[in-house]
Amino acid sequence: MSKKNKPDTRGFVYSTDPNFGFEPEDNAEQETLPPAQQKLRIKLETKHRAGKAVTLITGFIGTTDDLEKLGKTLKNFCGTGGSAKDKEIIIQGDQRDKVLHWLLKNGYSNSKKI
Repeated sequence: MSKKNKPDTRGFVYSTDPNFGFEPEDNAEQETLPPAQQKLRIKLETKHRAGKAVTLITGFIGTTDDLEKLGKTLKNFCGTGGSAKDKEIIIQGDQRDKVLHWLLKNGYSNSKKI
């Protein structure tokens, strides 16, 4: 027995309107911009991390595969851990200068520290 109105990610569970339908979310990934057109922002953040500092790179426009690839490259260059998710790259520790140097060297000319 299938449900007439299945729940979705926005919290809708049930509707009395017989014509009600969940609108599909547009999760189409954008095509990755070339490095010269990326406007990456690099900042140090300690909020919600038990006082530990992390370098946060935001502003990446492109696919998640390319984001993870860039994140892995930056983590290897800095020699630290981190993650790449939600269109952000997190590098452990204060690595702002190293990350900015690598980005500028590899063609990300619009990148800047905040």
